Amino acid sequence: MTVFENAVNFKIFLMTSISQTSITLSKIVDQLLNKWSDDSQEFVRTAMPRLIVIALIAFFLSHLLRLITSRMTHLAERSGAGPGRVGEVKTLAGVIRATGLTVITLISAFMALDAMNFHLAPLLASAGVAGMAIGLAAQNIVRDMFNGFLILVEGQFSVGDTVRIAGVSGVVEALTLRKTIVRDADGTRYVIPNSQITTVANFSAGYATSTVNISVDFSANPDTVAEMLKKIALDVRNDDAFSKIFLDDPQVLGVDAMKGSQMIFPVVFKTLPTKQYAPMREFQRRVRLAFEENHLLPGDPYRVYMLDGELAAASIRSHHEGLKPEHDATTIKPQENNPLAGE
Repeated sequence: MTVFENAVNFKIFLMTSISQTSITLSKIVDQLLNKWSDDSQEFVRTAMPRLIVIALIAFFLSHLLRLITSRMTHLAERSGAGPGRVGEVKTLAGVIRATGLTVITLISAFMALDAMNFHLAPLLASAGVAGMAIGLAAQNIVRDMFNGFLILVEGQFSVGDTVRIAGVSGVVEALTLRKTIVRDADGTRYVIPNSQITTVANFSAGYATSTVNISVDFSANPDTVAEMLKKIALDVRNDDAFSKIFLDDPQVLGVDAMKGSQMIFPVVFKTLPTKQYAPMREFQRRVRLAFEENHLLPGDPYRVYMLDGELAAASIRSHHEGLKPEHDATTIKPQENNPLAGE
């Protein structure tokens, strides 16, 4: 066989192989196109309607969630609540909206993947493991946010309220899902994780009740003192500067205790929350002037009386001086002889 014949045979073999390969590729492409056509028809026939329904439901739920949260904020603003409470409602509405949108998006995505015949078991298993790891690593943060959510929902306290939480007393400056910021009377700023708030003492809720104990000398007529204190308390209550603060008339409870030469008269004030201090100070100022005007003495647990009932003007110092021993141990001369030396 000559070289020419070999070349011709090789050429024929090559052309035959190329032809067969082209035919095979053409069959593969035709099969793929047919398969894709069938899959496309199946997708349009079965999966597409499900995806459209899922999208419509997700859009409807998202719009409804935004409408509800916007309505919450609008109602809070129209209710006349303070800016702190309105801010808390807006925070809560934002949290509900963000959480709800996240849940709706995740559920819609899983349903869409399932509609397209994706296997979700490995994905769900991985998500469960990752969620467990994140939950264990950030469990304090989760507790903070959960407790903060309950504080906002239940309205335990608001921004601007005077509270005592986690052993700290002061005014609430800010409140989020994770932390509460409190400023005390000294100006110190405390950042308290919400998970540490187990008991809340809210001094700004409802009303405040305070008691002023007035001590009067035993020689005074208790009925006269009670009438005088009641008149002074009502004058303070009807004063233009304090009339809007009081929620009820002050109450003089009479003689509550007697200690030494003093009689104690409790006077109870019921006012708006955290507004009781100014009328209490004014009441005590007027009581001091009334004592001077009516020639009354304040009570003194150390003032003593003579046996015949007359008031003894003795002070604590003179009383103690009468109890001094006859010999002052500090004036005894030291012993000159040394007893250990046998002298």
